[in-house]
Amino acid sequence: MSRALMNRYICLILGGGVGSRLYPLTRDRSKPAVPIGGKYRLIDIPISNCLHAGLTRMFVLTQFNSASLNRHIKNTFHFDTFNGGYVDILAAEQTRGNMSWFQGTADAVRQSVRNIMHAQFDYVLILSGDQLYQMDIEKMAKYHIAQNADITIATIPCDAERATAFGIMKVNAAGYIERFTEKPGLDILPDWKSEVDAASRSEGKDYLASMGIYMFNRKALGKLLETHTDATDFGKEIIPDSLRTGYNVASYAYKGYWEDIGDIKSFFNANIELTDDVPKFNLFDDEKKIFTRARQLPPTKIYGTKIDNSIIAEGVVTHGKSITKSVVGVRSRIGKGTVISNTYIMGNDYYETIDDMRAKEIPLGIGEGCHIENAILDKQVRIGNNVTIKGDDSLEDVETENYCIKGGIVVINKHAFIPNNTVVGKK
Repeated sequence: MSRALMNRYICLILGGGVGSRLYPLTRDRSKPAVPIGGKYRLIDIPISNCLHAGLTRMFVLTQFNSASLNRHIKNTFHFDTFNGGYVDILAAEQTRGNMSWFQGTADAVRQSVRNIMHAQFDYVLILSGDQLYQMDIEKMAKYHIAQNADITIATIPCDAERATAFGIMKVNAAGYIERFTEKPGLDILPDWKSEVDAASRSEGKDYLASMGIYMFNRKALGKLLETHTDATDFGKEIIPDSLRTGYNVASYAYKGYWEDIGDIKSFFNANIELTDDVPKFNLFDDEKKIFTRARQLPPTKIYGTKIDNSIIAEGVVTHGKSITKSVVGVRSRIGKGTVISNTYIMGNDYYETIDDMRAKEIPLGIGEGCHIENAILDKQVRIGNNVTIKGDDSLEDVETENYCIKGGIVVINKHAFIPNNTVVGKK
């Protein structure tokens, strides 16, 4: 890696807003703090990508439900005295000049700029805190400089169904963006088809979508924020206007796996896909490993459970009958005879003692004789014996104190209490 090159960069990671589409997982935490893959959090993804590229100066911009995110970053990412790296939290704050909270991506960066100007840098990388990908950021940095670009946007081919949810652009043969539209309607989509590689074209991916990953020259970013004092969003305002006013805006074509964790269904699918024989997002890669908090947990203990195509994190104790196509998070406890399939169990933040378990009406974890399918179980749930939890596409969306059903997926809320013999979802 080119240490000298990446020392010229700083990174701003956007912590996101309310995260209503990921509710109830965002009821008590910010989107980047949502647990993924049984032992990680979403914020680990952009930070790990930066670390692999040698980019070690990062600021995480937070605002909503940020306590657990701040705690995770503080407990996880430490740099030695001689490295000079850091992951700093920049929380939204009221000042004498501005009494409002962050109003969008551009506004978040504008309000935070005064806190980063002490750093020595030539370029700014802006990332989202709620996406899943493994990108060679150094390669994008070299491309940005080679293109003599003021702004570079990472782009990825997508189909018409997804194109309406993203910023879509037209790119010329030299790799520069000529036109950009945010979330176009189906009626105008045919005019926004681009030249893509043969493999993407065969899959119907004829559109180039913004990944929400931006590189700015320091001067260009400062000027754009200064001259667009009312602009709140990069995709809707800053980027389109930069094209109109003559900035060099390049497209960096990314061809790897990328998933925007926008709603419960995409979050569920992204987790379950980790159990594929050859997952698109590969956790088992020494060169692109995802860094997270070292918890010093004991190994997992298995009592007669048949496990197939599943990921089992550390510290799990399972007496269950079977676990199939599922992700089981740290410190999970599964009772005798329980069947788990197509489910993401986030696990627990602590163990109960044997005495605590005996004293509780329902101990922490999943009881005996349960059947759980097409579901997400948030942390610290208490599920009794002979409980059925089954999601299905035919189910209507529902919200209760202990669970929600969204897009056919049953989500058991954090700290939920599900009594014995309860049926949630499809019988």
